[in-house]
Amino acid sequence: MPDHPYPKYLEELCTLPDGRVVCLRPIRPEDEPEHYDLLAKSSPTDRRFRFFASVNTISKDAMDRFTHIDYDREMAFIACSETASGGHETLGVVRTIADDSGREAEFAIIIRSDLKHQGLGHALTRKVIRYCNERGILRLLGQVMADNKRMLDFIRKEGFKVTMNLEEKVYDITLDLQP
Repeated sequence: MPDHPYPKYLEELCTLPDGRVVCLRPIRPEDEPEHYDLLAKSSPTDRRFRFFASVNTISKDAMDRFTHIDYDREMAFIACSETASGGHETLGVVRTIADDSGREAEFAIIIRSDLKHQGLGHALTRKVIRYCNERGILRLLGQVMADNKRMLDFIRKEGFKVTMNLEEKVYDITLDLQP
């Protein structure tokens, strides 16, 4: 369970290039059902790219770790929109987990497969970069599978450096943030 209260002040509305308004906000424990739905609406390839393995389902324990976070050490921002029934749906999520020094953070992102190329990834990535800058994190780090060409193109557009990791057969990505 999170040790720190939900940071409501980090919620914001964002208008996508097509005019759709979505809410970018920290994930909450009650987002768990919508998080399952996000993964169900993501293609097997997108899930493999995100988790580095073929994933059909996520265990309850793993989903608890994704949705019940310690807001002091990690952050997961979701993009969500209202549904016709008055609820909300999760459209994408970006996640960072800081190392013990608080200087570097691991970066990961997934956007629902049917909603790619609509600006969600850019909006979430810029949101998490602003957040990390405010927290004093100096570098974002991650890995991208070698066959994930769309993610490599996307991450380069966001300013990340991409280097081949021959030992693990992946690309290491890094983004130096403002001091």
